[in-house]
Amino acid sequence: MKTNIRRSALKARRRHGFRRRMRTRGGRKVLSRQRARMSGKPKKRS
Repeated sequence: MKTNIRRSALKARRRHGFRRRMRTRGGRKVLSRQRARMSGKPKKRS
């Protein structure tokens, strides 16, 4: 069985964090896409 190597919290934050996303053009696109998805109409429930 493969052992799970845990990334340190600091490294994970640096890699996937908000500030890292804001740095790049693609990252800003990702954030705006998330915002658009969350602030839209709720899903239809049947």
